[in-house]
Amino acid sequence: MTMGEMLRAKAAGHPDKTVLFAPGAEVTYAQLDNSATRLARWFLHQGLRPGDRVAIHWHNSVEAAQLYFAAFLSGVIAVPVNLRLKVPEIAYVFQNSGAALCFSAPALVPLAEAAAALCPSLRSVVSAIPGEAPDVVLPAIDVGQTAVIMYTSGTTARPKGVECSHGAFLECCRCMQAELVSGGLGLCTTPMMHIAALAMVVASIYCGAAIVLLPGFDPGAILDAIERYRCTYTVSLPALLQFIVEEQARKPRDVRSLDTVLVGGDSVPHSLPSRFQELFGIPLQEFYGMTEGGFIAVNPRHSIREGSMGIPLSIVQVRIVDPAGRDVPEGEPGEVVLRSPIACRRYWNDPETTADLLRDGWLHTGDLARRDAEGHLWFQGRAKQIIVRAGSNISPQEVEAAIYQHPAVREAGVVGLPDPVYGEAVVAFVALRRAASAGDEQEIREFTRERLADYKTPERILFLSELPKGLTGKVDRRALKEMLLARSRAAGG
Repeated sequence: MTMGEMLRAKAAGHPDKTVLFAPGAEVTYAQLDNSATRLARWFLHQGLRPGDRVAIHWHNSVEAAQLYFAAFLSGVIAVPVNLRLKVPEIAYVFQNSGAALCFSAPALVPLAEAAAALCPSLRSVVSAIPGEAPDVVLPAIDVGQTAVIMYTSGTTARPKGVECSHGAFLECCRCMQAELVSGGLGLCTTPMMHIAALAMVVASIYCGAAIVLLPGFDPGAILDAIERYRCTYTVSLPALLQFIVEEQARKPRDVRSLDTVLVGGDSVPHSLPSRFQELFGIPLQEFYGMTEGGFIAVNPRHSIREGSMGIPLSIVQVRIVDPAGRDVPEGEPGEVVLRSPIACRRYWNDPETTADLLRDGWLHTGDLARRDAEGHLWFQGRAKQIIVRAGSNISPQEVEAAIYQHPAVREAGVVGLPDPVYGEAVVAFVALRRAASAGDEQEIREFTRERLADYKTPERILFLSELPKGLTGKVDRRALKEMLLARSRAAGG
């Protein structure tokens, strides 16, 4: 079954049941199916064919749901665009994916149009959902076809497009349903351009449930929605959940309807689970997942270990291996590698990086963990040098590339510093050209912010006369990280 077929089946069984609640809107299964079908036919009438790409640059809303399911029904591949990206980053997604069209929310159109001007292959930016379309026959879609390409930063300077098939995505949703949905009312608190949020929406539909969509992150609005709609489950990132918890402490709402809250995408601060249970009355369940691997592990309600990434799902094979690919003894750290029907099929147009990700039939996560006697996984660090800030992956190379564009910069190195709220903060080390005048830290930060999303912009910039190098002459980020941690300890941080 494809995701379009799944929606059609649910609409036939629950035509008048509300599936989406959004500010000022309630949509039934039949209405979502009909509107997505019309839009799918419009795609085909515009000359799009299965396998073509359509970028979706839209906040959580009924329109966003229509766009995704129209893509699924027509065989067009959905390409979510992170709402925090700046013009050059959006243009890269357009160019790399080969998107033919971009649907952009009206408030975001200026960004999308500026990016489109840098990408001649993009035909147009569309800011309204077409209401009518000719009666075009929809094609048959195979479960193995790519449904969505999600861009995630990695160890390369540019984000990589992760291809997820219809079958893999639905299997991920089935697992989420078993662990999370249970027929209740969900609340989507994170943008649908992330795999967890989009899977949560599709999983709700998969089991005939309903979900509340909020257009942006606002702790007060989230708690108000739980109280108003009597939401029963949600998924969040640790940094965002801390703000929700503090808002509940400041102004308590009636949250007794909640029975399941999953948190993942980053390390969970030690104090958060107990603080959450105190204010919400239910245990916090940590989980482990990634765009490439989907839903991997979760702390079952009957076997929660605070600080653990959870126990692998029954359909996911997990090994902990050393650099040579050999299994390490129980309790010893190693890289997490996995096999799963949920895992991605490849990186879009990137066979070399795909070959590094998928080796000998196993997906290499780059995450280090140990496994205890009860099967729980415990995070031990990252083999890759990715910075994870509030659940978002940040490539040091991408940030460095932006800094290097400043004419006064001779060398740049970017690392992450542990942060109690966001998990990691972005810190840049910079060496200036001789006799160059770069102004101060603020000038370089603002220069970088013009080229990168705000969450990727360094929060601190430290100046050195020369950056440390490794044996190959490359900037040694590990030495920079040690230097940064030493400074932080000396300052009492």
